[in-house]
Amino acid sequence: MVVNKPTIIIYTNEPDEDFTREVCAGIEEEGVLYQVLPHEGDLDTLAYEAAKESMLGSGVGIYGSRLAMQMQHLPKGKNVFELDGPRFWQCRNLGANSARAIKKMPFKPVYGQGENPKAYT
Repeated sequence: MVVNKPTIIIYTNEPDEDFTREVCAGIEEEGVLYQVLPHEGDLDTLAYEAAKESMLGSGVGIYGSRLAMQMQHLPKGKNVFELDGPRFWQCRNLGANSARAIKKMPFKPVYGQGENPKAYT
């Protein structure tokens, strides 16, 4: 019998390992379990499928040096957060926010001064 644990799914396609490590650290800091799995597709597909497959409804896609956080029931391509070539603190906060979304807690900042957020509104 296979038992799935409630985890945040992180789907990756040729991911930047340092960015992946920081995302995972942010999730761990919030006390939530996660799984990192290779998956085919572009960034929007990775994030969308990860959220869809997660029992918690929160997923992260990492494609190279691009990251996106997505929630179940949001349309594909309408990511909650999307980062391109982020700094490590942004990766960590994106991971934390994927956990905070399911815990219904306020988000940590992901975008710095002078950056244009691509957040879902």
